[in-house]
Amino acid sequence: MTVQVKICGVKRIEDALCAADAGAEMIGLNFWPGTPRCVTLEQAREIADAVDGRVQTVAVFVDAPRDEVLATADAVGADYVQLHGSESPEFVRDLADLPVIKAFRVRSEEDLACMCDFTAAVYLLDARVPGMRGGTGRTIDWELARRAAESRPILLAGGLTPRNVAEAVRIARPWGVDTASGVEVEPGVKDPEKIRCFVRNAKTEEEEP
Repeated sequence: MTVQVKICGVKRIEDALCAADAGAEMIGLNFWPGTPRCVTLEQAREIADAVDGRVQTVAVFVDAPRDEVLATADAVGADYVQLHGSESPEFVRDLADLPVIKAFRVRSEEDLACMCDFTAAVYLLDARVPGMRGGTGRTIDWELARRAAESRPILLAGGLTPRNVAEAVRIARPWGVDTASGVEVEPGVKDPEKIRCFVRNAKTEEEEP
């Protein structure tokens, strides 16, 4: 199994280049104004151009209008759009021409049930924390994530760091792993060594017989 690694909340070209050099497959460009990791369209274009052909770009939105999602993704040349809000199954279907990563905040088995209503390319699992959309630094139940990963491609998020990502991959067996705060010095500023360690440790299981 080749674990896909996504470094999210990228705001600087040097961080995007570091992620690419380290072997990450994806970077996330956040367009939600409610986070310190939010980028402007101009910033996003510059970052995407700097790593064009080396990593896939994911445009991240929270309850943005459909036209805004489509226009922004097109302007950036995003490979995926990530919907991290309360978007409906119909909203996701209306983006049929774009591969969608739909985020779900989970704390129990019941929180996974609504995934069945959605048709997405990838299903992101993040921690459920009241009033928070993501970036909480909280982990989820990896055994629960593993059960979800048995039937669909799961991008595991929530409190992943260089220290715990290998264990998370071993237990959850996800399609991919996602981190933002886990490789940062401060919100929006990545630590190059943490990025390298995160990618290396996430892929440790691939090297084992």
